[in-house]
Amino acid sequence: MENSISPKEGKIIDQAVIRFAGDSGDGIQLIGSEFTNATAISQNDLGTFPDFPAEIRAPVGTLAGVSGFQIQFGSHEIYTPGDNCDTLVVMNAAALKKNLSTLKSGGIIIANEEGFDAKNLRLAGIEAGDNPLKNGSLDNYELHTVNVSKITREAVSGLGLGTKEADRCKNMFVLGLLYWLYDRPIIPTENFIQKKFAKNADIASANIRALYAGYNYGETAEAFNGRFEIKPASIPPGVYRNITGNIALAYGLIAAADKAGLQLFYGTYPITPASDILHELSKHKNFNVLTFQAEDEIAAISSAIGASYGGALGVTGSSGPGIDLKTEAMGLAMMLELPLVIVNVQRAGPSTGMPTKTEQADLLQAFFGRHGESPIPIVAAQSPSDCFFAAYEAAKAALEFMTPVILLSDGFIANGSEPWKFPQSAELSDITLRNNVGSRDMINGKYYPYQRDERLVRKWALPGKAGFQNRIGGIEKEDVTGNISYDALNHQHMTNIRKQKVENIAAFIGEIQLDNGKSEGDILLLSWGGTYGTVKTAVIELINEGIEVSHLHLRWINPFPSNLRDILSSFSKIIIPEINMGQLALLIKAQFRSDAIQLNKVQGLPFTVKEITDFVRLIES
Repeated sequence: MENSISPKEGKIIDQAVIRFAGDSGDGIQLIGSEFTNATAISQNDLGTFPDFPAEIRAPVGTLAGVSGFQIQFGSHEIYTPGDNCDTLVVMNAAALKKNLSTLKSGGIIIANEEGFDAKNLRLAGIEAGDNPLKNGSLDNYELHTVNVSKITREAVSGLGLGTKEADRCKNMFVLGLLYWLYDRPIIPTENFIQKKFAKNADIASANIRALYAGYNYGETAEAFNGRFEIKPASIPPGVYRNITGNIALAYGLIAAADKAGLQLFYGTYPITPASDILHELSKHKNFNVLTFQAEDEIAAISSAIGASYGGALGVTGSSGPGIDLKTEAMGLAMMLELPLVIVNVQRAGPSTGMPTKTEQADLLQAFFGRHGESPIPIVAAQSPSDCFFAAYEAAKAALEFMTPVILLSDGFIANGSEPWKFPQSAELSDITLRNNVGSRDMINGKYYPYQRDERLVRKWALPGKAGFQNRIGGIEKEDVTGNISYDALNHQHMTNIRKQKVENIAAFIGEIQLDNGKSEGDILLLSWGGTYGTVKTAVIELINEGIEVSHLHLRWINPFPSNLRDILSSFSKIIIPEINMGQLALLIKAQFRSDAIQLNKVQGLPFTVKEITDFVRLIES
């Protein structure tokens, strides 16, 4: 970080990484979100990583109860929340112990002094006489010990709040201090507080006082060498907003239903980390959205299938454990050939696993997680804002090909956020429905539900239309008529048709293009899902070092793009980084006979850029 102005005034830098950490009751996610919003208003590009505790109410002060929020922001394009942070804010000893390894050498530590008393040290597993704020172990960092609790209580005195209520404002003190340190606007958060606590003026006043107390502390404290200034990023003009993956996904579904002129029906059962989709969709009844919280996952997907049968865009969403329960009904939707979007916001498994941690380990489940030959198209979102476009594309494919489509997200991009340029309706591709049945679709005055077009797609005859009655159910269908059939050759024929219809979607996808690098060479990094930003950043760094490496990212995984084989054959080595034990690699090896090199991680955490660049350098050498 090169100084452009005097140290007393501050430093102009290109980018920064901040990590907030504290107990799960310290409001870490809230101040992380507010800092993100202020950063978006400052016109910086950004990437975030909310890191939730796995337990809802983990013991206070323990390592298990630490909540974290990391943000990288800059004056250029940002694709990740950053590897290591420049500034680490810790509210207690456990937060420091768990997160110190993420701080760069010489980085800034802002520590709440009260969070390092004897009790907090004991809960963090630190001996009482070995307080890291006093034992010299942090001498390689720029340490700022601040009595956050005491100053906050003083700031809110006179409002009649008890100690517990006053201490709830200390996260706002920390936020104000960071606003001063990184030159962020404070007014948007003041407005947020006033709106949030509109019915409790004393609580609103207390939080605003604490916010300004933190800002003024930075202004007057002699310990800080100055502020950091990050210029706005150069981005295309338009209307932007900060958006998380789950919210973007909800908007993508709304946009697709609206474009198709259909009601959007979302049948679901709450589960981490997919529940925010339900919460957001439930707010938009004005866009003809109907949400249904079912009693279980089986009822949720069954209701969505019923909605699709009735002429709506049926959607169901869950995470891995819930998808387990939906599998038989997914096979039913596939056999009925009804449009249905099945959202899986992946989390660490197996079984209950680590509910708040990310993973990409449901890919083979999406491919094969149903009994019988039951092919379903698969789309994977690559970033928080891309969840909008992936959801729109999944819905479009489901409606135009009359098939269920699986949309894969993951906890990392679902909870992460980034600036998103709000698209106009005219910019979105049209959606052609199959429900315009009429007399031309009859044969000798009778409607046959499995009569198909050249792409093997059937029509969508809605209930109640005279003359278009048809049988539905889970038993094999006779070709064309849709009648029940146990005929062996018909079963083979229908199985082939359903398989070929999915493969025909490759023409809908179009050819895939490299994200970066030369079109042929030694090393190709092949990514999918939420690894996109990290792999992209790693490839840019490697190319700048003079290492010849290219990057290809997959959105469609079933079917694969038609030119994927040609691209893979143009490189000597294919490296596939995955947050699983090698599921895409297994599919690539099986289908393309490629000796793909696996880079796997299953720690409930996304890859760091360094993990990928180090691995590529090792392979390249």
